[in-house]
Amino acid sequence: MTLQYQDPQLRQRGRASVDFLAQMAMASGGIRQKVDTAIAQSVPDPSDLPDDLDDRLAFMDAALAEEDAYVIQQLMGDWHGRMHGRIAAEAFEEVKDDLADAFAEAEKGPATLILDSELQPPAYWDGVSFHRTGPWDSHEEMGYVHGEIVHKKMVARFFPGGIFKQRAEVAALAPRDDYKRILDMGCSSGHFTSALQMTYPDAQIVGVELAAEMLKHAWRTANANGWSWELHQKLAEDTGFDDASFDLVTSYIILHEMPESAIRKLFAEAFRLLESGGDMLMSDVTRFADMDKLAVWKADRGAKFGGEPHWRESASLDFAEIAREAGFVDVKAEGIYPHIVQGRKP
Repeated sequence: MTLQYQDPQLRQRGRASVDFLAQMAMASGGIRQKVDTAIAQSVPDPSDLPDDLDDRLAFMDAALAEEDAYVIQQLMGDWHGRMHGRIAAEAFEEVKDDLADAFAEAEKGPATLILDSELQPPAYWDGVSFHRTGPWDSHEEMGYVHGEIVHKKMVARFFPGGIFKQRAEVAALAPRDDYKRILDMGCSSGHFTSALQMTYPDAQIVGVELAAEMLKHAWRTANANGWSWELHQKLAEDTGFDDASFDLVTSYIILHEMPESAIRKLFAEAFRLLESGGDMLMSDVTRFADMDKLAVWKADRGAKFGGEPHWRESASLDFAEIAREAGFVDVKAEGIYPHIVQGRKP
């Protein structure tokens, strides 16, 4: 039942559309090479680029405006951004009847799902089409569409070794192996939560997430695997849990989907929720401070037009400094992607 629920067997039309979308990116290597050549000619020394990111964006767009390969690359990226969520949803519609029994069975089991119909979503999240997939509440099964089709049948193809291997590697970075109660902040559809479960099988796993649709998929996944997760529809930065409720608090690449004010509150909340001696383990996208100006432009432009409204603000932050300000000690930050920050509550 687990395999049937978590690995949908797409119909021919949906499978072909998903495969086309994934293969399109793989087949665009020649265009990328031409764009890289044009960039190298336009920007022989990245340090000469404007310091202001908006000025840098305007400079690069003007410098490459007449380059056919660059125009084609942007058109392809825009089409992919507009279509991948729609294609995944259409592929799901073809097989949803096939999955009905598996869905019903996966709603029975040891996991707990607690939704809050009165929760007021924060302005930074409400209605935002993150990754341009569509707002998380735009499809009643968006958790499944995003978690099982977009992630596993599209995105996973571009990560050597697999995006789930990466999640497991991050989960294993926590300094202990005997945690009793772990919180996953912004657990989404449960991919990193699953890695935590498999890395620390004796711990009680708790997840918080704003999107009910994402939580529903995480809940079914837990039930399908016999995992007794506690899943709550809550703000990660304001959970309402008691002080010192956990001995490990984590998040996996959600911080770039939050503005600075919310990120600072999240670190402070993690500190409050940890017992003395407890550990914090957060991960996110590459810091702008670890890139040259050209690489920052590429990341910033991709985020600006890729459905990531808070990426620039978040990627410009020093998470280690924020962790220390929240009260953590033994703080260390390392890694390019994902960038990892760890700390301990005294």
